[in-house]
Amino acid sequence: MLRHLWCDESDTRKAIPPELVQRLAQRVTASEKRHSGEIRLFVEAGLPMSYLWRDARPRERAIAVFGKLRVWDTEHNNGVLVYLLLVERAIEIVADRGLASKVPPPEWQAIVSRMGSALREGRFEDGLTQALEEVSALLVAHFPVAAGAENNNELPDEPVLG
Repeated sequence: MLRHLWCDESDTRKAIPPELVQRLAQRVTASEKRHSGEIRLFVEAGLPMSYLWRDARPRERAIAVFGKLRVWDTEHNNGVLVYLLLVERAIEIVADRGLASKVPPPEWQAIVSRMGSALREGRFEDGLTQALEEVSALLVAHFPVAAGAENNNELPDEPVLG
């Protein structure tokens, strides 16, 4: 609990500086031109106090953020949240039902495992970029943009720092 209270937004901004936020946003924008899905990145230093009192796990917070950011509210139900909790180096990927029904849980867990080593070493850009590339590949495979089809950007591309 103390580790979560000790860390704050300044720790998040130290790990994910403004120039990295911009590069990640550009990568999300480029990715979303290839599929109809929406990808959101959310990074926070520690869990809010209300989660700590309940002894909540990072997955519970990721699901709440998924709803708060309205990632579930896309036309094709194919939004994806990549959630990173810095204090625990915890990674969660939450996919909306349209994509989750096509990708089995072990495949999501494999993505988390692969990006985990970069994040544990403090290579946040590498880990988040890898997750973005792998999630993008799944979205391209299951929700490609048809030639000539309109592809609206339904959610902001910029990562959210909490």
